[in-house]
Formats: sequence, C-alpha cells, structure tokens
Amino acid sequence: MDQLALLGIAVALAMDAFAVALATGAVLPELTFRHLFRLSFHFGLFQGGMPIIGWLAGVGLQDTIAAYDHWVAFFLLLWVGGKMIHEAFAEDEDDTPRNDPTRGLTLVTLSIATSIDALAVGLTLGVLGVSVWWPSLVIGIVAALFTLTGMLLGRRIGDYWGRRMEIVGGVVLLSLGLKILMEHLGFY
Repeated sequence: MDQLALLGIAVALAMDAFAVALATGAVLPELTFRHLFRLSFHFGLFQGGMPIIGWLAGVGLQDTIAAYDHWVAFFLLLWVGGKMIHEAFAEDEDDTPRNDPTRGLTLVTLSIATSIDALAVGLTLGVLGVSVWWPSLVIGIVAALFTLTGMLLGRRIGDYWGRRMEIVGGVVLLSLGLKILMEHLGFY
C-alpha cells in the first residue's frame, strides 16, 4: 500500500475522532493529562484495533457488517450527544457531577462509534490481501494525535464559550451520527 494513500486513509478515519475530541475538550470543566491520555489512548487503540478485527473477520462477514455499521454508529452518537444536551439543560443548582466523556461506558461508546469505519477498512485490506499490521499502527497513531489536538483546541474554545459548548458538543455528535447514517444510506 502506498504510504501517502495510507496517511490519507488514516487522516480521513481520524476526522470523526477529532470532532468528538473537540466537543469533549470544550465541555470538560478542567482538562487534565488524564483526560488527554484516556481519550487519545482509547481512540487510537480502537481506531488501530478495528482494522485488525475487520481483517480477521474476513470477507464472509463484510456484507453483514456493512449492512449495520452505520446504524450502530448513529445510535451510539445519538445516545452520547443527547446525553450531553440533556446535561447542558440540567439545573445549575444541582450538585451532581457532570458526566466525564473520558471515563466508563461513555468512553467505550465514543471509542466504538468513532472507529466503526476503521473496521470496514480492515475488511477491505483483507480482500486486497494487504497486511493489516502497519496500516493499523499508522491509523491508531494518527487517530491518537488528532484526538489530542482536538481536545486541546476544544478546551480553548470551551474557555470562551463555557457551558454553551456542551450543547454545541452534543449537536456535533448528533450531526456526526446523522452524517454517517446519511452517507451509508446513499443520501450523499
């Protein structure tokens, strides 16, 4: 595989992770090294791991996975984005802590939702008879770097816009989910 083509694929796959990281960095009340590490590590791990899973799954499952992957990504992003918007409108007097998107089930959900397309790339690599190991490493590293950059940029935006960014972040996730669904259904 041509290295420039591989880098182009890695960047294209990392754009979803970048958008989610931008929203996440903007809504966190404080951005720490732990937040940066957790989201970057998980997004990189999932983006790099999904092509391997797709490659191992083989050609026989390609049509089955392609028939449902867009629905899975859509509903996962709908759930997380809706949760962010709901929390933005929750009363400020409420002392309950806000959900940290870099922890627990939300982190896993976002990691899966942003890396499902990488599964299809792995299936394609298997069909083409291309080794998956180097492309998976490049895809994972690029995703981790884009995630880190998105979180840092999102934090700067969040400092200026405050809690309104939680609504914007939720809308970004909902829009991303809708975009994935529309693309796979052939609307653009």
